[in-house]
Amino acid sequence: MAIDEVFKAMADPTRRRILRMLSKGELTAGQMALEFDISGPSMSHHFNVLKHADMIRGRRDGQQIIYSLNTTVVQDAMTLFLDVFAKDETQEAPHEDSN
Repeated sequence: MAIDEVFKAMADPTRRRILRMLSKGELTAGQMALEFDISGPSMSHHFNVLKHADMIRGRRDGQQIIYSLNTTVVQDAMTLFLDVFAKDETQEAPHEDSN
């Protein structure tokens, strides 16, 4: 998992929405595109960014592409986010001098 690619993928609200949609199960590109008011090439760009980050997978079924969440990478990314942003219990909280 290239963390820079994951952060790039997660930075866009459209891509976060795609991930939320796929968290409920597989969807075709067409099914997801119906939920957005953007062009087909723009949707393809978002899918490609997510695929490049290995957060989603696509498989061809006839003329349709069916996307699914790569749960392993998404779980690893979420663990990393929690580790980065969680308060380190061993560090003392900064405090002001009383002088």
